[in-house]
Amino acid sequence: MNITILWVDDEIDFLQTHIIFLEQKGYTMLTANNGQDALDIVRETDLDLVFLDENMPGLSGLETLTIIKEIKSALPVVMITKSEEENIMDQAIGSKIADYLIKPVSPKQVLLSIKKNVHNRQLVSEKATADYRSEFGKISQLISSARDFNDWTDVFRKLVMWNLELADLNDQGVAQILEHQKTEANNEFSKFIKNNYVSWFRPETVDKPLLSPNLFQSKVFPIVDSGQKVLFVLIDNFRFDQWKIIEPIISTHWRVENESLYCGILPTVTQYARNSIFAGLMPLEIQKFYPDLWVFDEEDEGKNLYEEELLNKQLHRLGKSYKWYYEKSNTLKSGQKIVDNLKEILKKDLTVLVYNFVDILSHARTEMEMMRELASDEAAYLSITKSWFLHSELWALLKEAAAQKVKLIITSDHGTILVQNPIKVIGDKDTSSNLRYKLGRNLNYNPKEVFEIRKPEEAHLPKQNISSSFIFASNGDFLAYPNNYNHYVKYYRNTFQHGGISLEEMLIPLIELKPLD
Repeated sequence: MNITILWVDDEIDFLQTHIIFLEQKGYTMLTANNGQDALDIVRETDLDLVFLDENMPGLSGLETLTIIKEIKSALPVVMITKSEEENIMDQAIGSKIADYLIKPVSPKQVLLSIKKNVHNRQLVSEKATADYRSEFGKISQLISSARDFNDWTDVFRKLVMWNLELADLNDQGVAQILEHQKTEANNEFSKFIKNNYVSWFRPETVDKPLLSPNLFQSKVFPIVDSGQKVLFVLIDNFRFDQWKIIEPIISTHWRVENESLYCGILPTVTQYARNSIFAGLMPLEIQKFYPDLWVFDEEDEGKNLYEEELLNKQLHRLGKSYKWYYEKSNTLKSGQKIVDNLKEILKKDLTVLVYNFVDILSHARTEMEMMRELASDEAAYLSITKSWFLHSELWALLKEAAAQKVKLIITSDHGTILVQNPIKVIGDKDTSSNLRYKLGRNLNYNPKEVFEIRKPEEAHLPKQNISSSFIFASNGDFLAYPNNYNHYVKYYRNTFQHGGISLEEMLIPLIELKPLD
C-alpha cells in the first residue's frame, strides 16, 4: 500500500532526518516550506496525510489548514505546534484536524500519528479478523455443546457481535466463514427446537424459556405493581442485531438495566406471536376463549386488529386495575400525535406503543425493486434501520420520555431472516400463503426438510379443520409451490421473511431501560 505524505514547515531543511526515516519505512514523502506551495501540492497530488506547521510566515498554519479543508475536506491533517496555547488549539480542532503534535517531535511520535490516521482502519480490520479467527473454534464448540435455551442465547449473542464487528471489513474470506458458522448454528438450533418445542407446553416440563404469552405477566406487570410507570414499546419485526445498532443512540438518554432474549412462539408472525403477547395466552386459547378476536390465516380480515382488546382482557383476567394507554403507529402522522400528547399519556400506569416501520420495511424490500437495492444485504438492512430510528418520531418520543422518569421496555414479537433455499411443498387452495410456514390439509412435503406439527393442539395452535397440520421452514429455507416454480423462487429468494425457525426469528430482544440521571 503506497502512502503519500506531505510535510509543510518553513524550516523543512531541519527535518530531513525525519523525512529520510519515513522514506526508509516505505512512505512517499513530499515537502513544502510555505503554505502556498503546500496548497498547490494538495490540489495536484493524491495525498494520504499532511503534517502542517502551525507557525509559518505568510499563510499561517491555521490559514493553510482552512484552505486545505476547502479543497479536500476528507484529507487528514496533523497540526505541529510549538505550544499548547488554548486559543490556537481551539481554532485547529474547530477546523477538524486529525491530530496534533508538540515540537520537538520524535520519529516515533510521527510514525504513531501516521498509523493512527492512515493505517487505523487497516489495523482495526486486521485485528478484528484475527480475533474472530481465534474465536471461531470456541463458537463452534458452543454451538455443538448447546443444550438449553440459555446456551443458544449465548451463541446468538456472539454471532451477532461478530457480524456487526466484521460488517464493514472488506474480507470476503472471513465473511464467508462467519456466514457458514451462522448457518451451522441455525441448523443445530432448528434441531433443538424440533426436539424441545412441543414439550415446553407440557405442565411437567421445568426447563423452558420465557415465551410470548408470558411476557407481560413476567416482565411488565411486576414493575407496574411496584409503583413504577412503564412505557412498553413493541417494534414489529425487530431483531437483536437491529437493537444493537440503535443501542448507542438510545444510550445518550437511557441506561440499559437489563438486556435479555426471550423465545417467540411459532409461527413467528404477528398474527400468532403478537396476539399471544397481548392476550397473555397461546393462540389456541385465544381462539377458544375469544373466538370473535381470532382470525384464521386465509381469512381476509386483518390479523392484528384486536391487540388493545386482547390486552384489556388479559388485565381484567389477572385483576390488574391499571390506568393504561395503547396506540399503534403506522404513519408519521400517528407518531407525531403520540409525541404531542406524551406528557399526558405517560401519566398512565402503563403506556403501550406499537411501531410497525421495520415490518413495513421488510415487506417493502420484497415487493419494491428500489428497496431491494437500498437494502441489498444484511448490513444495508441494518443501516436503513439505524437511519430510520435516528430520524423517527419514535426517537423523538423516547428523548422526551426520558425526562418523565418512566421505566422503558423495548421488545418485539418476532424477527426476520434472509431466505435463500427453496423447498417444494404442495397444498390445496386453502393452505396458508406464508413462505416460512404452512397450515393446511393434505400437505405434501419432504418431512426431513421441515419441522412438522401434525397435532397443532400439542403446540397450543388452533386449526380450521380436524385434519389441519403445520409445517415450518428453518434456517434460510422458504416454502415454494411447484407451479410456476422458477418465477416464484426468483421473486422471493434473497428476501427477508418470517414465520419459521431461526435464531433471528425466535430469539427476541427484551430490553429494560431507565433514564440517565
